[in-house]
Amino acid sequence: MDFTPDETQREIAELTAGVLDKAGDDGDRAWRGLAEAGLLALSLPAELGGDGLGVAEVAAVLTETGRVAAPVPALATLALGVLPLGALGTPGQRAELLPEAAESGAVLTAALHEPSDPLTIRPATTAVADDGAWRLTGTKIGVPYAGAARRVLVPATLPGGTGVFLVDPHGDGVTLTATPTSSGSPEHTLRLDGAVVADTDLLGSAGAGRALRTLHRFALAGTAAIGDGALAGALALTTGHLGTREQFGRPLATFQAVAQEIADVYVASRTVHLAATSAVWRLGAGLDPDGELDIAAYWLAEQAPRALAACHHLHGGVGLDVTYPLHRYSSLVKDLVRGLGGVESRLERVGALVGGA
Repeated sequence: MDFTPDETQREIAELTAGVLDKAGDDGDRAWRGLAEAGLLALSLPAELGGDGLGVAEVAAVLTETGRVAAPVPALATLALGVLPLGALGTPGQRAELLPEAAESGAVLTAALHEPSDPLTIRPATTAVADDGAWRLTGTKIGVPYAGAARRVLVPATLPGGTGVFLVDPHGDGVTLTATPTSSGSPEHTLRLDGAVVADTDLLGSAGAGRALRTLHRFALAGTAAIGDGALAGALALTTGHLGTREQFGRPLATFQAVAQEIADVYVASRTVHLAATSAVWRLGAGLDPDGELDIAAYWLAEQAPRALAACHHLHGGVGLDVTYPLHRYSSLVKDLVRGLGGVESRLERVGALVGGA
């Protein structure tokens, strides 16, 4: 099995890196640049102005945003919005929302978590039919970029199963409350109090829960891709520091204890990269990706925080300076791991997988 990126994926990664490098720390400029370069339209079909590519190419964009810890809504819009909407949406839903997201950078996101239930598979949020529409009631937490979103993909329990709805975050019956994050990126608690959603805004099918399962798969793949990039970026920053910073007249990298510690970070980075790449490949190939996605999520949650702590340690006092970029990687990783439900939650999922549950 060869996971080497093909020419298209390499070009996408290079173009993304160039756009982000040009924008620097200006998140708005970076997001506009990604849209203008066509990098938000990769997975759209040709009739909607896209390139008809898949999750592997979108993952290349996400990995590069993670590599520089860019303050852009790439995970929310691409992995939680564009990809599931493209896979599950009706022609009308796709035509209404996807071109706007691709061309102007309109934000899409999803409400994956409920109180004490990350990535819930049995939502406490309910949807009740009401005269040709639906009324949604419940609470979602940790919704990224909800305040700026054009639509939020909201899973809810129906009388016959589970569905995902396209909800206007500023509509009647919807309340947003800003909540803090490690990285400073916007996040909200979303409360639904009989919010009315049109029947045409039900995404995908109910009953078997296919829409929710698809949404979770893209969320895990996107998180793994960004986490892969963030860990690689932190590793590159740290190795550069160790190669130029001297102690007792010698570069820090020449000390055995330092070399061993950075080697552990390298191993963690390669492990996360392989797990993420394998999971994205299976998802893009149309194979059952759930086991690989659970493993990739676990390795990211287990390895990345420990590796970032080592990077801070190897930087010494510089690693605590907010004007130095390392904190952007560690805070991003904290938010990603929290979005996965934490390492214990991911371990339980892997345990259930091994146990056949």
